[in-house]
Amino acid sequence: MLKVTKKEKESPQNLVHRFTKVVRQSGVLLQTRGHQFHKRAKSDLAKKRSALRRVELRKERAIAEKMAKPKQQR
Repeated sequence: MLKVTKKEKESPQNLVHRFTKVVRQSGVLLQTRGHQFHKRAKSDLAKKRSALRRVELRKERAIAEKMAKPKQQR
């Protein structure tokens, strides 16, 4: 937990400024933002399926590239 105490003759604006500086330097906000949109890890089956899908798409692209008309040269 972060703690900032008010110094003598310190304005509230300076106190808030020091507090925000301490929060930024601590990295607390970055951690909470990272946890905010946390995604679950893919299961082994899902990894295999996506890998197979990539392989199939590569094959389809290679076939489509071979079947394409040759480019005209100027």
